[in-house]
Amino acid sequence: MATHIPIELETNDNGERVLWGHISRSNPQSHYLEKYSEVLVVFLSDLDRYISSSWYNYQDAPTWNYMSVQVCGKLKVMDRETTWESVRRLTSRYESASKYPISLDGLPKEVQAQMGGLIAFEISMDQVDAAFKMSQNRDDANFKNILGHLRATGDRKSIEMADMMEQIRATQKASL
Repeated sequence: MATHIPIELETNDNGERVLWGHISRSNPQSHYLEKYSEVLVVFLSDLDRYISSSWYNYQDAPTWNYMSVQVCGKLKVMDRETTWESVRRLTSRYESASKYPISLDGLPKEVQAQMGGLIAFEISMDQVDAAFKMSQNRDDANFKNILGHLRATGDRKSIEMADMMEQIRATQKASL
């Protein structure tokens, strides 16, 4: 079962890098949190784009470029105090850019009481796997063609994709 929620990289009281998140008790997945401790968390970058095979100098199938990270770990349900800290950190992080930021601690008691409807958790990062499909298998000429077509769209995300592809390619060449 999967739920799309914010998951944040944090450092716990033991100094370990972990993932923190929370879901509503009314979420059907909440019933499994204490029953099954081994979990998979998937992060998919918003830099993903269709790559037309018409951009190559030979015939091939079209494809999709993307970046993703998968984390396997053990889930531990947090106590009430750590749940509060988790949601407070998340709120503070995203409210910092607001013109009129709110503080979880400054909300009325009846709003704070809604915290009882949440289940927060910590996930150890036992295995982290990244998958980058960024046309790295293409020769230089076709790679440049792909970059050119992405940039020619004028679409901000397509241009960001082309920039990221170039960065990855440069890093790969530098490590050879």
